[in-house]
Amino acid sequence: MAQVQPTMAPVEVSKKKANRALLASMIGSSIEWFDFFLYGSLASLVFNKLFFPSSDPTVGLLLSYLSFGLSFFIRPLGGIIFSHIGDKIGRKKTLVLTLSLMGGATFLIGLLPDYNAIGIWAPILLITLRLCQGLGIGGEWGGSVLLAVEYSTKKNRGFFGSIPQLGVPVGMVLGTIAISLISNLPEEQFLAWGWRIPFILSAVLILIGLWIRSGIDETPAFQEAKESGNIAKIPLVETFRHHWKSVLIAAGAKFVETGPYYIFATFVIAYATNYLGYKVSTVLNAVAIANVVTIIMIPAMGKLSDKVGRKPLYIAGTIGTILFAFPYFYLLSLKSAFWLTIATIIAIGIIWAPIEAVMGTMFSEIFSTNVRYTGISVGNQLGAAVFGGTAPLVALALLNTFNDSWIPVALYIVLAGVISLISLAAIREKRFEEL
Repeated sequence: MAQVQPTMAPVEVSKKKANRALLASMIGSSIEWFDFFLYGSLASLVFNKLFFPSSDPTVGLLLSYLSFGLSFFIRPLGGIIFSHIGDKIGRKKTLVLTLSLMGGATFLIGLLPDYNAIGIWAPILLITLRLCQGLGIGGEWGGSVLLAVEYSTKKNRGFFGSIPQLGVPVGMVLGTIAISLISNLPEEQFLAWGWRIPFILSAVLILIGLWIRSGIDETPAFQEAKESGNIAKIPLVETFRHHWKSVLIAAGAKFVETGPYYIFATFVIAYATNYLGYKVSTVLNAVAIANVVTIIMIPAMGKLSDKVGRKPLYIAGTIGTILFAFPYFYLLSLKSAFWLTIATIIAIGIIWAPIEAVMGTMFSEIFSTNVRYTGISVGNQLGAAVFGGTAPLVALALLNTFNDSWIPVALYIVLAGVISLISLAAIREKRFEEL
């Protein structure tokens, strides 16, 4: 009976604490993704000119995208480091660390001298800080998801798990708005100092996020595991010893969530402006509108998953991505701002939203508490490394290899969807089971 009391106490106060944890997971996640997307959005507008100068604009853009993609390969390491802390010490402390690392790196990027000022050290320092961002975001996602999911009940777990997933579209909207505002500056001023403003001002958001996260309690699930002694000695070893199949399944299922999104939301900025002649503001506005739609759709899909399950929604979104890959690029080729916006809304706001909404909850349900942070982080970040950060680089390389044809890029999106469908076949629906 002595072990029953600790598990009952969190339930009595769970509503108030759960709402506070839900707010902390969403706001902190949104701030981190805002910082992360700033780099991705400016890679094709600023960094290729100021930090990776080249006589060939395509080479400069490729180098810029390469620096963008490198952070995705460091994300699994961030997932390993911070998930170890999260599974050994707790979710809350880990999330404070990840937010601090991301915030510090982003602020310093805004202060970096360019290539003309310090030569080769400019791209070296930029890449170093980008890698620090990758480490931070690698540990952030798993912690923010678990902060929400482990405070939920069986009846609302899908909805709770969808809330931290809002961080991606909210961060993208904030980043897009910030860049849209500064892009109205004359080009000389924009390249000289305007692009630095959102990086520097993000320090204010980081401080707000740290204040909110410092006021939450540890999750009930982790508290119970700690009190019962169910803490893995070496979480990574335990994960690959007993859950290696789940890690691979999560990584494969991640492909359709990450690769296509970075094509629809990041690569499209360079493709639509440099290859199709769209104005930068037109593309940014389309991405922003689509992400606003996504912000509405994600919690709605999270609620729906509590009724119909995570797997059916994820499969529906995956099939939708496969079917829409070719129509998406065709609509862009019409060179109409209206159809560009419609295509982006369908791709991100309608098709991608159910995938994003249920991913965190679905991944959490296939790992036990003592290795859950490590399992979902490593699986998620492996998938992001293989098909996420490389997506803009691969898409650009395909365009140049096949004479600016978008068909290979569409096939690349289809490939991501097919691999994810194979992975989803191995996942068992667990919405009726206790976490």
